[in-house]
Amino acid sequence: MRNDGNLARAKGLLLALMQEAYQRRDHVALLCFAGEVVELRLPPRRASAWNDDWVAPIAAGGGTPLALGVQRAEQLLARNESRQRWLWLLTDGRSSESPARPQAADVACVVDFEAARLPLHRARRLAAQWDARYLAV
Repeated sequence: MRNDGNLARAKGLLLALMQEAYQRRDHVALLCFAGEVVELRLPPRRASAWNDDWVAPIAAGGGTPLALGVQRAEQLLARNESRQRWLWLLTDGRSSESPARPQAADVACVVDFEAARLPLHRARRLAAQWDARYLAV
């Protein structure tokens, strides 16, 4: 995600999604994963106002522990069955992992930031496998 401005675009989309959640008074959580780390950047809570300073520290680099990140998302989503649960996966599709869709996600959206000259279309395939909404940036 750090190439071709993808990380900056992903942060912009993240801010837009969080702003929308704030306006609707939704509950949100944020997991970031890069290298071999899955980090809970925002524990589940009611959305609040966001700004650029908040997303600036989010970094990219190394491989993507996609299966581990999706597993952690499943755990977070499973905790709250009383609300409709959305999973937004922002990815450049560079991970070769193809985890199963989290069963706790009522709605899943895969946002594809792939910008390679020879696209691999992994995010598109994952969205199809998950029966998820697919959005190409």
